[in-house]
Amino acid sequence: MVHSWRVQPETLFDLAAEAVLPNPETPQAIFLRVFRELRPRTSAPPLEVRFCRFANANSFIQLKHERIDVRLSDILTGAPAAVLEALAFILLSKLFRRPVPKDQLHRYRRHLARKDVRTAIQHVRQARGRKEIAPPEGETHNLNEIFDSLNQRYFHGLMARPELGWSRRVARRTLGHYDPSHHAIVISRLLDSEAVPRMAVEFVLYHEMLHIRFPTEHRGARRCVHTPAFKAEEKRFDGYTAAKELLRRI
Repeated sequence: MVHSWRVQPETLFDLAAEAVLPNPETPQAIFLRVFRELRPRTSAPPLEVRFCRFANANSFIQLKHERIDVRLSDILTGAPAAVLEALAFILLSKLFRRPVPKDQLHRYRRHLARKDVRTAIQHVRQARGRKEIAPPEGETHNLNEIFDSLNQRYFHGLMARPELGWSRRVARRTLGHYDPSHHAIVISRLLDSEAVPRMAVEFVLYHEMLHIRFPTEHRGARRCVHTPAFKAEEKRFDGYTAAKELLRRI
């Protein structure tokens, strides 16, 4: 049985930082203590906690052969004990299919929302992560050509072209995304088809270009991805209503 819990920088709340205090317990001791709190009538199995050089802030837990293996991103090395405790509650609750305590989830998100931690995550993703995308020249649509056209029509030709490419797999839920760590826009290969009008591709790419124009804002406990200014600019797209209907049908 394997359960993992992933936190991307773009899904965090921007809240006050946790106080950084020396950890009175080892990470392994923290996880064992939380295990006993969650399952007081069960003997704790052998448990190992390792910090690994992941390309993001993901953490993983696995129960195999009566042994619990915990792998934490090395971004969390030196994190306050309260933060590791919160993550222990999150991972062990997921492992044993229990509701995650909201206060612990809040505490962990608050730590990852710290500006210095977000910066560290960004640097790690840039240095270790790889963006595997297909070339922008698709079988039907050319993303470079479409970008240049949109750039002239809506941005006066002033937007520097990011890395553009089609997804390696056909993604149906996410038709496009902008990755600020690699300054790359990826469009789902689902749209690279003769059955998909160019307008639909243009609108998805235009939406992702707006994420470059309007970066995510953090307002206290709120994270604003699609700000009022973003939405107003999105509606400037020529054929906005028709494009939305096309994507709805796709």
